[in-house]
Amino acid sequence: MRFTLKIWRQENAKAKGRFETYKVDDISPDCSFLEMLDILNSHLIADKIAHPVCFDNDCREGICGMCGLYINGRPHGNDDGVTTCQLHMRKFTDGETIWIEPWRAKAFPVIRDLVVDRTAFDKIIQAGGYISATTGGVPDANSILIPKDKVDKAMDAAECIGCGACVAACKNASAMLFVGAKVSHFALLPQGRVEAADRVQKMVKKMDELGFGNCTNTYACEAECPKQIKRTNIARLNREWIAARVGKERKQK
Repeated sequence: MRFTLKIWRQENAKAKGRFETYKVDDISPDCSFLEMLDILNSHLIADKIAHPVCFDNDCREGICGMCGLYINGRPHGNDDGVTTCQLHMRKFTDGETIWIEPWRAKAFPVIRDLVVDRTAFDKIIQAGGYISATTGGVPDANSILIPKDKVDKAMDAAECIGCGACVAACKNASAMLFVGAKVSHFALLPQGRVEAADRVQKMVKKMDELGFGNCTNTYACEAECPKQIKRTNIARLNREWIAARVGKERKQK
């Protein structure tokens, strides 16, 4: 297979970016998208055409959330429920022109080319996405009975890999699905209820401080999430935040 690639090139966060055109030939349909970029970079280096295209990647197994690319107008490309590293070239048409960009969000500034700084997600987690209350040792977890429906919902929320596709897909660059998943993960389990009120307020406050937009319920985040995190987590986030605020106001009175 052969493709024409329109790739966003940008030296740093302050430099002016532009699309550059490259062509690749003899690409196997079973080749992953990132392997195709590796092949391109090998040619760019060997033929001394240009600096290799910078892009994030790590595990290449769809669980690290690093390989976030905006491909033909969709986060992670034209397939459902997959990360960029799980996207294969057979999903494209031979001879197709493919547009490749980094995430577009104020909170995710471009570092170089297709690499963006997603430290904002780390800061949200640091604000409250953890359990610090003493809940016993690991063996004690087996003695805590939890309804299966809550366990299933908590595990579904915990699947979020923090790739940022939800932010990239949202017209407002909202991080509500990400934060909703992290809050839900703990809020549904008894170990997380101890700090639930403080957690949701701190994480939402940090999210707003970092410049993420508001949710307007277009559901683009759910549609593009590679782990298919449900929008019901956003509703749970809102309920948790309202309950925490009401509880705080009552205490103040």
